[in-house]
Amino acid sequence: MSALLEVDGLQTAYGSSQVLFGLSFAIESGEVATLLGRNGMGKTTTVRSILGLTPAQAGTVRFCGERIEALAPDRIARMGLALVPEGRQIFPNLTVKENLLAFAARRNGSPQPWTLDAVLALFPRLAERLRHMGNQLSGGEQQMLAIGRALLTNPHLLILDEATEGLAPLVREEIWQCLDQLRAQGQTILVIDKYVQRLLRLANHHTLIERGQVVWQGDSAQLAADPALWQRYIGV
Repeated sequence: MSALLEVDGLQTAYGSSQVLFGLSFAIESGEVATLLGRNGMGKTTTVRSILGLTPAQAGTVRFCGERIEALAPDRIARMGLALVPEGRQIFPNLTVKENLLAFAARRNGSPQPWTLDAVLALFPRLAERLRHMGNQLSGGEQQMLAIGRALLTNPHLLILDEATEGLAPLVREEIWQCLDQLRAQGQTILVIDKYVQRLLRLANHHTLIERGQVVWQGDSAQLAADPALWQRYIGV
């Protein structure tokens, strides 16, 4: 069976500045995978290229068996690929409920789709703030809202770009527990984050990149056994 997402030989540039140099990795259905590396090494550019926001110059991206590297971002999203972006990017002038329902869809065809009630059960704090505007929420609440909004599209693949960045430790742990629950429910997830110790418990497979190239791939047991890799490529 082919992977849910296959990235092969991806090359991407911003004008004359090339960022990705033949990046390749794959994510199987039901897997939690990570993309790790220091800031500025191409992680967010990789995500933008997968989503069609920064078109690839070369290489292929296959999602659900279909090549998507030349498709428009809205078409890719409708195929069932959802992003929780760095910085959250919620709508400040919409209520929590309006933010959640703005893009609600049933893209993965699940017999038990995410609904508003299901998201509010996952994040009870949002249930208490349904009528609050987006800009009235704390950073942690905004992150919960961003994740809930993505889940309500019922995606095949959920991508989280620095989902715990800037959060207080207790709130960060709430997000990790949420991701643990999603993994247990079989949600396929790609996580970009710097908390390697927590990712070792969450993820099945890890890809380390340096200057737009894959430098290592392996499972959590392999990564845990080689902390020198962390120092060299992640700076933990």
